[in-house]
Amino acid sequence: MKSSRSVFIASCWMLLAVHMGYAQNSTAYILKDVKVIDGTGKTPREHVDMLIQGPNISEIKAGIQRAGAIVLNMQGKTIMPAIISTHNHLGLLKGNYANATNYTRENILRQLGKYQDYGVNSVISMGTDRNLLFKGLRDSVLAGRLPGATIYSAGYGFGVPNGGPPSDLDQVLRPGTAEEARKDIEKLIPLRPDVIKMWVDDFGGRFPKMAPEITGAIIQAAHAQGWRVAAHVYYLQDARRLVAQGLDIIAHSIRDSVIDDVLLAEMKRKEVAYIPTLSLDEYAYVYANSPEWMKDEFFKASLEPGVYEMISSKDYQDNLRNSPAYARNKAAFETALKNLRKIYEAGVMVALGTDSGASPVRTQGFSEHLEMELMIMAGLTPLQAIEVATRNGAKLLKIDKRQGTLEVGKRADFIVLDGDPNTDIKNTRKIFAVWKNGKVVSKGPLGGN
Repeated sequence: MKSSRSVFIASCWMLLAVHMGYAQNSTAYILKDVKVIDGTGKTPREHVDMLIQGPNISEIKAGIQRAGAIVLNMQGKTIMPAIISTHNHLGLLKGNYANATNYTRENILRQLGKYQDYGVNSVISMGTDRNLLFKGLRDSVLAGRLPGATIYSAGYGFGVPNGGPPSDLDQVLRPGTAEEARKDIEKLIPLRPDVIKMWVDDFGGRFPKMAPEITGAIIQAAHAQGWRVAAHVYYLQDARRLVAQGLDIIAHSIRDSVIDDVLLAEMKRKEVAYIPTLSLDEYAYVYANSPEWMKDEFFKASLEPGVYEMISSKDYQDNLRNSPAYARNKAAFETALKNLRKIYEAGVMVALGTDSGASPVRTQGFSEHLEMELMIMAGLTPLQAIEVATRNGAKLLKIDKRQGTLEVGKRADFIVLDGDPNTDIKNTRKIFAVWKNGKVVSKGPLGGN
């Protein structure tokens, strides 16, 4: 006689073959005897059932019965909401390099599929998009007509003439005056961006920073259109000035100094959101030390071809270790950890983002799981990290009325796990299946268990 686990596995993958698709699904499912981490921060509910009808969750309680529903035995499984990542880049990576030539429809869809395999069902491309995305591709993905993670966009982004970001994309807007900045904002109206992105950093002293009169003009003009503004920052003094100017989202960690209580109070009062991107800071130096997760197939599966060979080579690791930037990068990471804890405990809204996709070493999909692990290193609990990765991301993207938590009436977007991340956050790596809009859309990057 087959075990309940075997029956579930067979049933689930039969459903995957039959029901995987991207049109709305009217089939009803009952997921039996599951542990539910709902993304609200509340204690997980054990031994409950979840009824899914169409794309939405209809009931969560013990003992659900519904005539005609397909029953799936989930004994021993944990369900958490799908991850929402609020700082990513799409279309740039292919192999071990990133540039504009990789920005194709095929590559974007491939990467959206990779994110979804890792249980990341929504991403925002933070300011490096090109016209291709806005000629139907984004809207088709949003409407569910194409597979993979749902994409949101910050448009082209604002950089500095002859400065950051150091990219060959150059549909990045680079105004030299406040007036040019205001005119550039008007250019974005047909694109309908979800936020506006600007780079306000000197990239370790390599480039000039965006002038205060230009950041102020961008914020003012964007707000006039009803758009929020996110900024790439590094320095505390820049964050302080930008918050005073009305910035809505700090899109990277403050890494040079520990944040002060005055700025914390201002961020909370003005409802400034914070995206720490801790994994970005760790990636800057950690490969020199061959972290344990480098051996994990869950990590390896996320890499572009040739990248593992590069990061595991002695030359690459020695160059990182001996670089003058090694100590600076490690110190920046440690400061970022301290700042995240202070910011979170002050009641500032924190959302998960990683900057994955901007560099071959910032791997898409795995980085989002690593980010939660690093949040716990900073002092958050597993349930708090999951809330940041789910509900808070939905709030930042203004999609929280329909997704981000597992509640009646919301979308059935979730990850089925072979382990409980509340006891060990690394169990988010044990993906058994990914559901989106009430359907199985992936069995994870490793093909399930």
